Amino acid sequence: MTRDQLKALMEAVAAGEASPEHAAERLETIFFEDLGFACVDHHRSLRKGFPEVIYGEGKTAEQILAIMERMTAAGDVILATRISADKGRAVTERFPQAVYHADARLVTFEPAPLPKTGRGPIAVVSAGTSDRPVAREAALTARVMGNEVDEIADVGVAGLHRLLAHRETLSRATVIIAVAGMEGALPSVIAGLFPKPVLAVPTSVGYGASFGGVTALLAMLNSCASNVAVMNIDNGFGAGYMASIINHS
Repeated sequence: MTRDQLKALMEAVAAGEASPEHAAERLETIFFEDLGFACVDHHRSLRKGFPEVIYGEGKTAEQILAIMERMTAAGDVILATRISADKGRAVTERFPQAVYHADARLVTFEPAPLPKTGRGPIAVVSAGTSDRPVAREAALTARVMGNEVDEIADVGVAGLHRLLAHRETLSRATVIIAVAGMEGALPSVIAGLFPKPVLAVPTSVGYGASFGGVTALLAMLNSCASNVAVMNIDNGFGAGYMASIINHS
């Protein structure tokens, strides 16, 4: 339940449009709802301004659907990450309004799209096409949380002129998310050029000595640019969420 939904419920009771019994039923599960295998945190919207996000890896399709049933009943926007294609099909069959984004392995469900309330656009920049799935996860997360998002793809340091062609877009961004594998150099370059918070996301893309993203992670942690903050390997969701918080502060 969001703050606006809670206010609307209280106003409806005060105006005699809803009974106290109805309000009590709505508030019964305002903190959390125990489904046996999951405790759905309905209070998170009030605490943090956005509902609980469903992490799909390790959950069955039936568990994801049961959680979504309770969240849709509460009127929540739903974001579900790391959703495989078969789970995505199960979700869209049960909830036709839901959208499965195969390139990001992500499901979104919006009863009504959130207005764009961020202070400015968020730019999501990926070094290579192979980094795109993580970049898309970041972009879609930020977008469903009420942000304008600009996506810039395949502008890694192997061809730096490609990045410079997007100076105007990067200059107007409030926050920049830089997604890169291999040696992970892109966030340092961007942070050295633009006076914005740069959220660096290392990806597991690369040959043997990239160690599944550890090389990029360590390079980003050791950036000489002071305006770089680093997310976990392949954590596009975390970057999109943090960028939204910064953009709404």
